[in-house]
Amino acid sequence: MGLNIDFFHIANDKVAEAGRVLISEPFLSDQYFRRSVVYLTEHGEKGSLGFVLNKALDMKVADVINEFPQVDFSISLGGPVSTNTVHYLHTLGDEIPESVHVKDGIFWGGDFEMMKAQVLAGVATQQNLRFFLGYSGWSEKQLEDELEKNAWLVGEISPELVMKGGASEFWTDTLTGLDAKYKAWANFPDDPGLN
Repeated sequence: MGLNIDFFHIANDKVAEAGRVLISEPFLSDQYFRRSVVYLTEHGEKGSLGFVLNKALDMKVADVINEFPQVDFSISLGGPVSTNTVHYLHTLGDEIPESVHVKDGIFWGGDFEMMKAQVLAGVATQQNLRFFLGYSGWSEKQLEDELEKNAWLVGEISPELVMKGGASEFWTDTLTGLDAKYKAWANFPDDPGLN
């Protein structure tokens, strides 16, 4: 008896928008986005922008930014665009002026010098401030095209997970809160040819 389940057809019941995540399908071959979870900070007619939550780098922020406080803050690869730039998400709100509220208490960017001051004062910690090298960007209608081609599942995760995500199992863990069809993705081998 055959199963009447199409594991690779994504039925997105949520639309892409700022504050939601894109979860890549299990066999997406792109080096940057393979088994990734991308937090969208912008989505509109002119395109989309976000940060990969689960591609931690083996370096610290102070290794990347000159004259940054010598603290043990890690940094993740935010995506393939402008990998010579540093971006940050935080839950500090007005503590970092000029930051953009994305959704549910998650903020993007803000006054860089004030952010450094908050780090030095111990107000900004790894629990409420995350750094990214580069970002993920889509031009006008590009993300919609990828959604139609079943490259991404649109989902929601808690602000706590946005700030915590970074471990290699984050993609798998994100799938566990979804429909059974998508939970099954977590069990697919990374390389089916080696199974």
